[in-house]
Amino acid sequence: MPRPISCSAFCRAALALALVAGGMPAFAQETAGQSASQIAAGQPAGEAVLIPNRVIYPGETIELAALKQVTLVPGKHKPDGMATRSEDLQGKVAKRTLLPGRYIPVAAIREAWLVEQGASVQVYFTAGALTISAAGVTLQPGAAGDLIKVRNIDSGKIISGIVMADGTIKVGAS
Repeated sequence: MPRPISCSAFCRAALALALVAGGMPAFAQETAGQSASQIAAGQPAGEAVLIPNRVIYPGETIELAALKQVTLVPGKHKPDGMATRSEDLQGKVAKRTLLPGRYIPVAAIREAWLVEQGASVQVYFTAGALTISAAGVTLQPGAAGDLIKVRNIDSGKIISGIVMADGTIKVGAS
């Protein structure tokens, strides 16, 4: 007959799951003498990672001043799926609250919006040498490469298009 799981074994399993699921603490020591310019230049001493030094709230742009560089304790490696380099983090926007001293999951950050919801944009359809342009209003925000919905101002039709790097929207074939 199987033995019932004791509360302590269950509590240990729940704690392990909570640590893996998110908000893992960085097992590290603070890197001394690293300035923001050295962090930006990517000159870490040993295996170094960036973690928040203060609470970063959802919708806030991540800046190097809000991060500190720490060196991982020997034998520890950063978990997969965590953003720990300046090029992974600078200029990105937090999707959820990021706590100090914790790794930053890649899923908890996003690119900054290139077009905001309700913005007036130019919509382009290109097929071979034919290019049609129209004015539109975005129905959702988006970063470069995102597929968003746009309302054509003239016809009122809702169309889907891809946000381009210049802030225009490309629809249809090209």
